[in-house]
Amino acid sequence: MTDLSTTYLGLPLKNPLVASASPLSKKIERAKRLEEAGIAAIVMYSLFEEQIIHESLELDHYLNRGSESFAEALSYLPDGGLYGISPEKYLNHLAGLKKALSIPVIGSLNGVSKGGWTNYARKIEEAGADALELNLYFIPTELDMTSSDIENMQVELVAEVKSAIKIPLAVKISPFVTALPNFAKRLVEAGANGLVLFNRFYQPDFDLDELEIRHSLDLSTSAELRLPLRWISILYGKVNADFALTSGVHTHEDVLKAMMAGAKVAMMASNLLHNGEQVVGLMLNDLEAWMKEREYESIRQMQGSMSQKSVKEPAAFERANYMKVLGSFRDLP
Repeated sequence: MTDLSTTYLGLPLKNPLVASASPLSKKIERAKRLEEAGIAAIVMYSLFEEQIIHESLELDHYLNRGSESFAEALSYLPDGGLYGISPEKYLNHLAGLKKALSIPVIGSLNGVSKGGWTNYARKIEEAGADALELNLYFIPTELDMTSSDIENMQVELVAEVKSAIKIPLAVKISPFVTALPNFAKRLVEAGANGLVLFNRFYQPDFDLDELEIRHSLDLSTSAELRLPLRWISILYGKVNADFALTSGVHTHEDVLKAMMAGAKVAMMASNLLHNGEQVVGLMLNDLEAWMKEREYESIRQMQGSMSQKSVKEPAAFERANYMKVLGSFRDLP
């Protein structure tokens, strides 16, 4: 019998398919349908640093009515929109998910700076989360801020969050790092048990009729798999952490590639948002059929088998392959 099980952050999972942080977890009924369809774990939508600060400022306003600075201070914080849920409601929803589901539920915090808001890591643990995913989403816009400043700030944040909890910690990072292997190493040394590659930065567009910024969400495609695939392949065996591949997981082949690169799990949201939870069963069936046909007995057997340290051509992941790829192009007739 083909064994699809894996482990992630020390959590035993029945298969490597995990629902990543998204609105998929906002309703308990939908989360239950995902579990019934075969999803192995769910990462909750993120609780943002700004939301916690916003609530704190509101409390300060009611305790100190008449403050001249309050209205201006709130104007600096973005409108939460769909994610405009209070921290307490988030914690209550997490507790509800844990009660309704038998699969692991991973909490999610999104922030970049140290501060009192990180106490919510402990509150997420107390609400029953099996693990915590810290999403480091930051766009530097200051001319005087260096890459070292950013990395030091984020490493310190990981250490602070890790010191507040006993449950496993995964860190979701951006690919836009000058020396990603060293940064990954530092995050693990600071306490990260797992690394999630990668964040998707949502880019604003311009509305040329209204001359306004247009906010839109473009779902991923399988083409986006290549970036995290490459970096997990490079980092596997060099950094002592569990890897989760996210962005571009749409087919059983995408899952297989993630496992062979060295990931413990393949996270997806776009496919589920677009096609519904029924895709989970189809992907698992195709995954098992592919493995049986090629006589793979387990997921563990293939994990890391196509990483840089395992392939015959390790330079394919590096600059040495750059000219080879360009040289393979042929002019169209």
